[in-house]
Amino acid sequence: MPRHIACLTFDFDAMSGMIAWGLTSPTPISRGEFGALGVGRILALLAKYGIKATFFIPGMVIGTYPQVCEKIVADGHEVGHHGWTHVPPAKMTPDQEEAGLIRGSEAIRRLSGQNPRGYRSPAWDLSPATAELLIRHDFTYESSMMGNDHSPYQVRLGDVISSDEPMQFGKESPLIEMPISWSLDDFPHFEFQRNPGLMAASGVLANWLDDFEYMTRNEAWGVLTYTCHPYVIGRGHRMMMLERLISGLIERGAVFTTMEEAAREYQGRRART
Repeated sequence: MPRHIACLTFDFDAMSGMIAWGLTSPTPISRGEFGALGVGRILALLAKYGIKATFFIPGMVIGTYPQVCEKIVADGHEVGHHGWTHVPPAKMTPDQEEAGLIRGSEAIRRLSGQNPRGYRSPAWDLSPATAELLIRHDFTYESSMMGNDHSPYQVRLGDVISSDEPMQFGKESPLIEMPISWSLDDFPHFEFQRNPGLMAASGVLANWLDDFEYMTRNEAWGVLTYTCHPYVIGRGHRMMMLERLISGLIERGAVFTTMEEAAREYQGRRART
């Protein structure tokens, strides 16, 4: 029987991204601050439809907004790792990256009572060491790469990349990749950050629904991941778009799960093949 999963994911960065970009004056900080308000609106909408989602939260944001994050957990949503700060791993040494990974996991454990099972890199920019670190620290999945659209896959280790020779692919690892796409991320469509941004929500909605419908027409089973940021999607007209997205996905037969649940389902299907 066909089964098509929609994962609604929310990167609750608050002002951590602005700080990582060096934007620490009052206005950019307030821009990120709006995310806390956005989370409340998102939680109310998810509760209205009985949907469980995944929130990827940097550790410093958990410390900044403990009550907001506690409400996310109390509502039954998954909390995934999103770094300690919002500095991309590709800009860190392996030791710095591992220290942030451990510190962020500790914050999530204090918040939710359990270790995070999933990871999403700040700015979707992994380092050569990231996958091995995630395996070492018992993560089930990561969600920062774009090698597929509807199907999770195994993260490779040991790729050899040369500027003038064919690429040599490494071996598959136990770590599951839950692929994402910039086209299914609200930030490049809606935010003002030296890119086109500030687009009409109706056009983005049409694209997001069409991507799901394409999956239903061409795959018997699949997962489509939507990435939103509370300080972006939380604005009024975009919240209306998000509700229309949910309604449209329901009409198209979507099954809503957390990222961990979708990764486990993929894992079970792979074990049976």
